[in-house]
Amino acid sequence: MPAETCAGHKDVFLAKASKRSPLILRMVVLISAVVCGLYIFSICINQTDYKFRQAKPLKIQVIDRRNRSNCRNTGIQEPDLRYVHFPEPESFSRQECACNPVRLFAIVSMQRSGSGWFETLLNSHMNLSSNGEIFGPSERRNNVSMIYKTLDKVYNLDWFSSASKNECSAAVGFKWMINQGLMEHHEEVADYFNTRGVSLIFLLRRNLLRRMISLLANTYDKNVKLLNGTHKSHVHSPHEAEVLAGYKPTLNVSTLVSNIRSAEGTAARALECFKTTRHIVLYYEDIITNHTKLVEVQEFLKLPSQNLTSGQVKIHSGPLSRYVANWEDVRKTLQGTSYENLLNTDYKS
Repeated sequence: MPAETCAGHKDVFLAKASKRSPLILRMVVLISAVVCGLYIFSICINQTDYKFRQAKPLKIQVIDRRNRSNCRNTGIQEPDLRYVHFPEPESFSRQECACNPVRLFAIVSMQRSGSGWFETLLNSHMNLSSNGEIFGPSERRNNVSMIYKTLDKVYNLDWFSSASKNECSAAVGFKWMINQGLMEHHEEVADYFNTRGVSLIFLLRRNLLRRMISLLANTYDKNVKLLNGTHKSHVHSPHEAEVLAGYKPTLNVSTLVSNIRSAEGTAARALECFKTTRHIVLYYEDIITNHTKLVEVQEFLKLPSQNLTSGQVKIHSGPLSRYVANWEDVRKTLQGTSYENLLNTDYKS
């Protein structure tokens, strides 16, 4: 009996073992599969790593914002490198245009010399931004440090105006009137321009008598505001031009010659002070009669040539005798002087 009992107990254990065996088998298979998977994965990782070590790395251009030397185009000639810049604005990202070179310029001129009209022509170029008379407000030119700060903001593309073309500008600049702090700090400004590689566009006027008439008429309109109570230095319709041209100033003939000579000297001094800076000299009258002058400007700034247009309309477009109240006195005063030619010629040298 004991033997049978023992035999009976043995059968019970065998029966229980046989019931557990499928679960244990599954666990063994699962563990084996995990181990094999880990082994295969480790082999794949090693092989992939080996292939990456053997293959050449991808040539991805990463722009270092601290140094744009890797943006320099090998097609740019060595003498031009100082005039090529890659600004890093603080107010926006140039994105895909980060490696597009930008040239810096300034239009140096005198009031009523056609600089407003000329600037609208330049701004019609899709790659150029000229930001107007930024040194009109006196606080921007109180001292050299303020001038430098303003220039840095413009040339870093952080100056926003209606002319700003932001990230993809190829040339950026502004208009600087000679009497707006330029000559008072000409040495420091010339040093800045030469160090930064800024190019100057001198826009002058041959007929200084016509410029004087325009100055007097513009001053009058500032006070009277002939166009429906609004002062306009530049107009965009023949009607507006006719209204403003209706005013005929009276010129002081006792100071006429000295005033013309003074304006002539101011322009000459500016040219002398900035003769070491890369520059081009243009005359308003030449641009009107010879449109290839605009092509020269674009070549000077290394821009692709485009047809430049302006919506402005000339105010005093006829003979000067029509726009001066005391024309006969003016004619007699200038006759026999070196300025006699200003009486009859408007657009000739």
